[in-house]
Amino acid sequence: MYSSYISLSNIEAVKEFVTLANNYKFPINLATDKYKIDAKSIMGIFSLDLSKPLKIEVDTDGVDKNKFDDFVCQLKPFTCKDVSAVSAASKS
Repeated sequence: MYSSYISLSNIEAVKEFVTLANNYKFPINLATDKYKIDAKSIMGIFSLDLSKPLKIEVDTDGVDKNKFDDFVCQLKPFTCKDVSAVSAASKS
């Protein structure tokens, strides 16, 4: 299982992220304290509180390593750079 935190701060970022996620066949989820949604669903993403970092989860069992590594590389623009924001979001 791979997990990290991402930030989707505006509509364009959400569109770009959903497009990226839909390029891969393996399941990708976004999680908050209360919800877990399909990261390929733009409507699902807009139902979340985008003012806080979102936890991305990928079950890597059976996933092609090269494709997964490519996904993680393309995910970098969305990755949370401020670790304190992640900690604060998980406490509130």
